Amino acid sequence: MTVLTSKHALGHLYQCASDAVLGYRSLRYRSLRYLVLAGYLVLSGGLSSGAAAALEPARVEEGTTPTTLVLGGDVAEIVARLGEADTVIGRDDTVTFPPALARLPSIGYLRRLSGESVLSLHPQRVIASASAGPSEVLAQIEASGVELITLQSQPRLAELDAKVQEIAQALDREAEGDALVAELDADQEQLRSLSPLTGLRIMFMLHHSGMTPMVGGQDTIAQDIIDALGATNAFATLQGYKSVSAEGLISAAPDVVILSHDGLDALGGNEALWQLPGLAMTPAGQSHHFVAVDEVALMGMGPRTPRALIKLHHALSPLARNVSTENMQAAP
Repeated sequence: MTVLTSKHALGHLYQCASDAVLGYRSLRYRSLRYLVLAGYLVLSGGLSSGAAAALEPARVEEGTTPTTLVLGGDVAEIVARLGEADTVIGRDDTVTFPPALARLPSIGYLRRLSGESVLSLHPQRVIASASAGPSEVLAQIEASGVELITLQSQPRLAELDAKVQEIAQALDREAEGDALVAELDADQEQLRSLSPLTGLRIMFMLHHSGMTPMVGGQDTIAQDIIDALGATNAFATLQGYKSVSAEGLISAAPDVVILSHDGLDALGGNEALWQLPGLAMTPAGQSHHFVAVDEVALMGMGPRTPRALIKLHHALSPLARNVSTENMQAAP
């Protein structure tokens, strides 16, 4: 005869409750699933007994709108644009806009979620960016009985419409979603109508306090932005975000540096930017050409991104014309 410890028995019971809930997600089964999960986490050391009592999901009353936790700055902006900001009770650290949502309690960083932190806010629904994780924590959140909506759309400009439609469908806001998609399509059409910044070599730099400055290469949001502008990524031979040596900066020969306002401040301002090893010896450094941008609006791949791209294009156009003229004059 097999004797199970209380921990193993509770784990087995949790699995049974999970299997049952897949076929029947009523409040009674969701509550059972929560109780078994909480007990299992306590016995396995994953949750303190005191904390477990505080983590039961809030109940959704019939005819009411569920309270929502948003994970991802793009998710938060879309939820707000769809008219659901009043239902949001919490966020992660990447949510800095709109201001009303940025003031809400944060549960930490998007990619390093804690189940205990998420559930401590008692959300009835969690809408998570495709970048949210780890997956084990997301599974724990869903197992607790909270409705979990994990987006399939990736943070790319080409998938912005699909992301809006995903969230609109989840919130039962299809009409508002269609209106927002139409607005975004008009913005993107205006962007496509602008002359490409042909020949302009861009260095897209990421920098935050306490980190080494990095440049964006292939398969990054930075590359997506540069492609949308019709410009050239000076670091297209790199994969992802990488730190670069002085020799690498000089050989890449960027015409302009793009970085965030926060990144520029973290460096110590305009003059400190050109003190980065090698940068002063590039065309950008010799002419002190840089553009500071709103990182969240531009790189968030949310509703503000198309217009942020149009604004950036306008800022870079005069420089692109100068570079083009210089290249023509230098041609044999």
